[in-house]
Amino acid sequence: MLKGLAITPPLLGRISIGKVVEKNGKRLPEKDDQFTVTSQVQLKDGWLVHPLDEELRSAQGGKIRSIPIRLLFNAPELNFRAEYSLFDRLTGRPVCVGNGETCKRRSPNGIESLPCPSPDACPLAQGGACKPYGRLNVAIGDDDPLGSFVFRTTGFNSIRTLTARLEYLKAVSGNRLPCLPLELRLRGKSTRQSRGTPIFYVDITVRSGTPLESALNQAREINTARQASGFDQDALDEAARLGFANGAFEDSEEEAAVVTEEFFPTPAPEETSSSHSAQRHSPAQSLSTRLQARANAQTQSLE
Repeated sequence: MLKGLAITPPLLGRISIGKVVEKNGKRLPEKDDQFTVTSQVQLKDGWLVHPLDEELRSAQGGKIRSIPIRLLFNAPELNFRAEYSLFDRLTGRPVCVGNGETCKRRSPNGIESLPCPSPDACPLAQGGACKPYGRLNVAIGDDDPLGSFVFRTTGFNSIRTLTARLEYLKAVSGNRLPCLPLELRLRGKSTRQSRGTPIFYVDITVRSGTPLESALNQAREINTARQASGFDQDALDEAARLGFANGAFEDSEEEAAVVTEEFFPTPAPEETSSSHSAQRHSPAQSLSTRLQARANAQTQSLE
């Protein structure tokens, strides 16, 4: 296994509730009120739709509001990884990931382990450059039992809901989370901050029309059949855990450029506080350049 390279679940495609559109010569993220299932092929006009998208869309009258899924792992944190993430908006490179206590940060000296004060208290997080970022891997259909589709989100409602649901479902199923018949479900809410405009987020529930008791019985039967066939869920979880831990950053630089465009766009001038107006008009510098300057300043102060 190559050290420094995070080994992530094999991907078959993507799940999104938004897209990147071009407005006034700029590519900007745009929210949607439905799921879209795509392949991993990105064309000039967007991501190539996966065949499953048409199948689901036809069954739901044109808009995909739920997707039948199952999970790969029994540990919730392996299915859904969420942390505070900072990307360099100029290069698209991942720079820092943390959990509010500790972080791994790319610096001129390599990857460093440092305290993580969370975005509100971190000087590098100014302008919304650092925010919660989650990735959920799920299986759709039975064609590839170890292949998955990834749903990425920086939405607080999705991150909080998915985290809670996975923990609860694991508990009530008696540690049979991968055996439960589940579905991704799109939910909406409005807040004072949204001024009445619906905010859509993602939830995980047992499949529609299936009582919880029936889902638990199905999970027990599937778990028994898997054990009889020699399927080792604990070994699969451990392999995934070691793979994720093999690299400092889960997203490769190639993936990170796409993630940055969709989830960490450069804020518009009116979204940036006036206290940073001088910085906005100064020549653009990458985050790695600013980190190097800060390291140099700290070195000089010690001389």
